[in-house]
Amino acid sequence: MKHYLSRFEEMVKAHWNDKALSNYQGESFTFGELATYIEKFHIYFEAAGIKKGDKIALCAKNSARWAISFLAVNTYEAIVVPILADFHPESINSLVDHSESRLLITDDDIWKKLDITKMPLVTGVFSTDGFALVYCSDEKLQKAKDSLPELFRSKYPDGFTREHVSYPIDNDKDIAIINYTSGTTSAPKGVMIRFDSLSSNVEFGIDFMPCGPGDNIVSMLPMAHMYGMVFEFLYPICGGVTINYLGKAPTPSLLLGAMAAIKPYLVITVPLVMEKIFKSAVLPVLKKPTIKALVRIPGINRIIFNKIHDKLMNAFGGKVRCIIMGGAALNPEVEAWFKKFRLPFTVGYGMTEGAPLFGYEDWRHFVPHSCGKKVDRIDIRIDSEDPQHVVGEIQIKGTNVMEGYYKNPEASAAAFTEDGWLRTGDLGVIDAEGNIFIRGRSKNMILSSNGQNIYPEEIEAVLNNQPYVLESVVVDRSSKLVGLVYMDKEKMEKDGVDSAAAISGALAAVNNEMPAYSRLSYLEEQKEPFEKTPKMSIRRFLYK
Repeated sequence: MKHYLSRFEEMVKAHWNDKALSNYQGESFTFGELATYIEKFHIYFEAAGIKKGDKIALCAKNSARWAISFLAVNTYEAIVVPILADFHPESINSLVDHSESRLLITDDDIWKKLDITKMPLVTGVFSTDGFALVYCSDEKLQKAKDSLPELFRSKYPDGFTREHVSYPIDNDKDIAIINYTSGTTSAPKGVMIRFDSLSSNVEFGIDFMPCGPGDNIVSMLPMAHMYGMVFEFLYPICGGVTINYLGKAPTPSLLLGAMAAIKPYLVITVPLVMEKIFKSAVLPVLKKPTIKALVRIPGINRIIFNKIHDKLMNAFGGKVRCIIMGGAALNPEVEAWFKKFRLPFTVGYGMTEGAPLFGYEDWRHFVPHSCGKKVDRIDIRIDSEDPQHVVGEIQIKGTNVMEGYYKNPEASAAAFTEDGWLRTGDLGVIDAEGNIFIRGRSKNMILSSNGQNIYPEEIEAVLNNQPYVLESVVVDRSSKLVGLVYMDKEKMEKDGVDSAAAISGALAAVNNEMPAYSRLSYLEEQKEPFEKTPKMSIRRFLYK
């Protein structure tokens, strides 16, 4: 397995003048400019007394300068502490302090909301808006910043060139990142990720999702989350891809405009985004009486499906070779339609603790309802007497697996079995061909009074297919199954349907499909959308 920094170094040297990073409709940086910024940071860190293993927090909105900051810290062998930009300011203060970070790199908007007195170990704060030093409590840091131009000229009197680039690769077992989980079931924990875990994921991407110079990708997932960090940033940049940052929440118009302009080779997203596209752009077409009749006719339906396929692929820029979804299960009905359209999509499986990938399969061989097969350099097992048929916890061992949770030995110990396998908390089975099927989260599973295992996700998948239900959570209330629903008020108003009728209809339809032990007692309407993690998973623990 090749170290990912070795691959990155090769790309820098081979494509010095090619574009590496770009903010959509904003500034951009070549591989050479990226390497030069990295070197300037290294000179600054050294002059400021930052050492290998010191922690540097990075909390800013997605941008090319976020990527520069990350690589500067990572190649210096300090530990990057990426923190999600949409965390509450008090949480950011707390996590910077908990991580024992010496420096903070943030953006101007976030910095205005933070309280430096709650981050007592931080002696300097850089802004990604130009890399200005916006706070300093250590003269050594200020002196290093002031003298940086002179130090750089002194070290490279004839200029910094590709021949000077050299990044460390003898650090496989060292901690590269402390990544705080966004948490659907608990408070954030600092996941310690080694360099070899990152390299393993990057290597898998390059082996199974080939990319190269001339390819583009649109980065829309949070960079501080492992999913976006590795598969919209580290893996593609190690392949020579140009990464384009939206920089703001991807509204449909912004996203489609960027896709049309950038023409990405790959779309990395979460199921919720694709389900919204299906519900808003495709389902209304399929519900037209004429189309409904035509899709039942063999041959004619293929013409219709091909047109929908072409429309969707063109909306993504026309050059997409694969659409990868992860972070949650894809709605089975939407998945079935996507298969009929022959969309090149696949659903992967992973978690922060796996840096992040555990399961993947090429879209050509992807089995519906699965989340791929185990990736390279890990082993997977199901904790049950019959892993192919009896649901059990999915457990993982191998290179991708984290070192543990930072300063949390109790949680670290609880995360692993006695024989060293990571407890994912996910429940599932694996078929004879190695396809992984997730049935739900062990913390979400509800045990009925007659001993039946009930997986809320399976009920929610049916509930979310009802005409006016946008999203749902199924909970256990005093031994009764209750569905919490957020309704599509705009569509109900347009159709002249009141809330009571829509909810009553949804409840009847769901219970008609469910076995007796999985039927809902009632539905409870939520006035606001459910709170979510950055990968768009509902924070379920808030709705028990």
